[in-house]
Amino acid sequence: MVNTKDISSKKKLKQIKLFESAFKLFLNKGFNETAIDDIVKDAGVAKGTFYLYFKDKYDILDRIILSKSCMVIREALEKTKEKQQDDFIDNMINFIDYIIEYFKNNKRLLKLIYKNLSWGLFRKALARPEEYEEMNNLKNIILENFKNKGFTEDEIERNIFMIMELVSSVTYSCLILNEPEDIDNMKPYLFNAVRKILTK
Repeated sequence: MVNTKDISSKKKLKQIKLFESAFKLFLNKGFNETAIDDIVKDAGVAKGTFYLYFKDKYDILDRIILSKSCMVIREALEKTKEKQQDDFIDNMINFIDYIIEYFKNNKRLLKLIYKNLSWGLFRKALARPEEYEEMNNLKNIILENFKNKGFTEDEIERNIFMIMELVSSVTYSCLILNEPEDIDNMKPYLFNAVRKILTK
């Protein structure tokens, strides 16, 4: 009799190997320079196996970005809870600060995430809360606090979009392009801009 549990765990292992190989190669070689052949070779699986789990290279990249983004968000939420303050805006600044500091030590990951992280990808994660719990938790915290400050649904979405774009582009420019200056010098200006967006 075939043990379906063994088959299922072997499939899961192959999927994890493909995911880890793709992540490693995208970081080291770059997304454009990495072919599916490189990923399957590194993972030690047949090329056909790749297509059992992923549509194409962009599909696995999207999943990597969501997975790694969720990991950073989970850590940032945990650290923010440890420093819990009464003011939502102060908590949001602490949350953003943790993410910036994380990427100061993980610049290659920032390169990979920034170029491909979009509002659409964030919405994809929210559409699958069972897979991306951290994104859903973050959304609920933000929604509750924005509503308490009197923001409408439309205002909340626009403000989250602006904060995401602002923080990610400033962080990327300062850490990767070294422009216009060091991120630590830019933080007060960035945090001031975020405070203004969050103040009604």
